Amino acid sequence: MTMKFPAISGKLPVFMHGADYNPEQWLHDPAILQEDIRLMKLANCNVMSVGIFSWGKLEQEEGVFTWDWLDQVLDLLVKNGIYVWLATPSGARPAWMSEKYPEVLRVEKNRQRNLHGMRHNHCLTSPVYREKVRIMNSKLAERYSFHPAVLGWHVSNEYGGECHCEYCQDAFRSWLKQKYGTLEALNQAWWTTFWSHTFTSWSQVESPAPHGEMMVHGLNLDWRRFVSDQTIDFFRHEIQPLKAVNPDLPCTANMMDLFYGLDYREFAKAVDVVSWDAYPTWHSESSETGVASWFAFNHDLFRSLKKKPFMLMESTPSQTNWQRTSKLKRPGMHRLSSLQAVAHGSDTVQYFQWRKSRGSSEKFHGAVVDHVGHEHTRVFQDVASLGRTLGELTEVLGTTVPAEAAILFDWDNRWAVLDAQGPRNGGIHYEDTVVQHYRALWQLSVPTDIIGAFDSLNRYKLLIAPMVYLLREETGRKLTEYVKQGGTLLVTYWSGVVDEHDLCHLTGCPGPLREVTGIWAEEIDSLHDHDHNELIFQQENPLGLQGSYAVHELCERIHCEGAEILAAYSSDFYAGDPVLTVNRFGEGKAYYLAARVKEDEFYEMLYARIVSETGVLKCLDSTLPKGVSVEMRTDGTHDYLFVLNFSGQEALVDLDDRAYSDLESGQVVQHRLQLPVHGSVVLKRKTLVNV
Repeated sequence: MTMKFPAISGKLPVFMHGADYNPEQWLHDPAILQEDIRLMKLANCNVMSVGIFSWGKLEQEEGVFTWDWLDQVLDLLVKNGIYVWLATPSGARPAWMSEKYPEVLRVEKNRQRNLHGMRHNHCLTSPVYREKVRIMNSKLAERYSFHPAVLGWHVSNEYGGECHCEYCQDAFRSWLKQKYGTLEALNQAWWTTFWSHTFTSWSQVESPAPHGEMMVHGLNLDWRRFVSDQTIDFFRHEIQPLKAVNPDLPCTANMMDLFYGLDYREFAKAVDVVSWDAYPTWHSESSETGVASWFAFNHDLFRSLKKKPFMLMESTPSQTNWQRTSKLKRPGMHRLSSLQAVAHGSDTVQYFQWRKSRGSSEKFHGAVVDHVGHEHTRVFQDVASLGRTLGELTEVLGTTVPAEAAILFDWDNRWAVLDAQGPRNGGIHYEDTVVQHYRALWQLSVPTDIIGAFDSLNRYKLLIAPMVYLLREETGRKLTEYVKQGGTLLVTYWSGVVDEHDLCHLTGCPGPLREVTGIWAEEIDSLHDHDHNELIFQQENPLGLQGSYAVHELCERIHCEGAEILAAYSSDFYAGDPVLTVNRFGEGKAYYLAARVKEDEFYEMLYARIVSETGVLKCLDSTLPKGVSVEMRTDGTHDYLFVLNFSGQEALVDLDDRAYSDLESGQVVQHRLQLPVHGSVVLKRKTLVNV
């Protein structure tokens, strides 16, 4: 396993620290640019993202390009040791384009074309828009690809959304023809004999619409796949002229928190480095544990997409302006939140935004430089302090997270689960369920990858598959072989229900996993919000666990077909039926959990025992206070432990007998750490990882 990757850019082989910078908003006041340079140095910033929404300044009228202001900005930045991720401005087009070429504007599901405005209000299939983007990106590449300031390309901004215009309808039909070949195959895959929906001509196929078809699940699923593929195709269209001039400059596209609309696992194949924008809702509860574990999951997801360090492209240095409640970060939280990203594999900490906009929708969004325009603010000093910290962590740069546990999470399964029309339309909580399983490993300090059905399983001792409703036959065979060869698998309720076309398996649930789990799931009960049942452990079960735990939302009735019962339901007509089982299969084991357990304590207890049983790597072999996490990166010689206090109170952390030192101060740390509220520390030790 690779233990250390090269820096994202050889020009800047340290942690990148900086922000989105919008100098085009301040061209009327040249003194602002000079002051920004002074402040960037004071804030210990070394990188800026420039030009993200600058199309209107670069091409104020069609075919007339203005470069002098951008030349000046890039020259001045690099002269002062500050580098740039140069953006392509396709995230928002100028008004003259919408007026002259209305076809570039998106058409909504109701087939109504939008007016000019907002961001990403453009059709990614439009020949005109694609040509305008090609021209702009070609000119940017020709002028700036070898500029000494430029580290790489920040391509567009937070891709998302969909268009239903005739260009997109035609592209969708072409995509379907390529996938299915014949209408007969499409009709079979979509089960269109239901409600007499059989298509007899390709021209009859339309994207889902509120005043048309929305109940053919195969159509809905393929439309989601098409939108994702078409967005990735547009990204590839964007980078083609960039790579043609200088193929060595990396390209990235900033992704978003567990974004629903795009399959980031597929998107990651097209980017050179993964980047994403994280905006936790800190201080929304007495403990930060729920928010912290959700964003830990996201960090691990984005790291896992390419199995190498990623970029935190955006975060806020203080607050947002768009969350329901935009809380200020409490003392220590900026460092804690930023180091959490680094702990999970980020080699950058970057912000939106550098200087607050004076007007429009983001004028109250957090920034390094407030409207007052100087460095004498709490936020600025927090940012500067973090910059100094990152400067002390250079040896962590490029290191990896040595995960031996993984959670299965695929976008098309997610889309299918949420479109299934049953068993619980009042909230099936797929994402929350996945993160609930993850949170237990996070609390146990177990490094975890978030993987897809097509990823290799060889490195993992433990694989968790929550609600794998959409399960291909080949994935079932792969998971079965994984267990047969000695792996430990845990599968939950509502798994193995349909295939890749959202057609139900006819072999009984969990479909392709029936043999390896040793159970048959006959039916699933959907519980009202006020309903509950209980899981009660059997006496002298192999895990040695005991007690009862509330289950809610979904309860499957399962029958053992070789599996051993570990726990049973306590009530209702299925009282005494199995709810947790284990099946020994080949050299490994497959656990099956037939209901959603309410308490996090259950998952922590269950996974603590399974982790111990399987020998899965833990960052620290001690019991952590609730809300304290320990994450690890390694270079194969040394481990770097990030001890992070999200508990909302002071915390004591017991260490083992190994030799630790504080990476920033170099001081020896022994036996116990005392962490203040929102406290964080980075420890160094000789590696435990077997390279």
